[in-house]
Amino acid sequence: VQLQASGGGLVQGGGSLRLSCAASGGTFRRYRFGWFRHAPEKEREFVAGIGSSDSSTFYADSVKGRFTIARDNVKNMVYLQMNSLKPEDTAVYYCAASSSIIISAMRNSAAYTYWGQGTQVTVSS
Repeated sequence: VQLQASGGGLVQGGGSLRLSCAASGGTFRRYRFGWFRHAPEKEREFVAGIGSSDSSTFYADSVKGRFTIARDNVKNMVYLQMNSLKPEDTAVYYCAASSSIIISAMRNSAAYTYWGQGTQVTVSS
């Protein structure tokens, strides 16, 4: 499956952005998805994940209550709604997918097979 992330940009602290991840070339419903981010001089970190048939959702503690992950199985899209953004949310955001990942591994970037190209999110203070 091919993934195309979009929706990043520059926003003031407290603002909102919605990231989109378009998936093509696979049976969308089979895949579980995750959003990760990578900030300069930091390790890549898990942000949010969503299951396939049951659409279970998972969040990093740092974004819980502010970010919402969702999927549209008709449009083959995954979204990350980001509210109350903080400067520490500044990073390149990546969507990732796997058809074989187990729920317990969804926070682990190494467990994903497919990755999008990333979209930059910059939050000013």
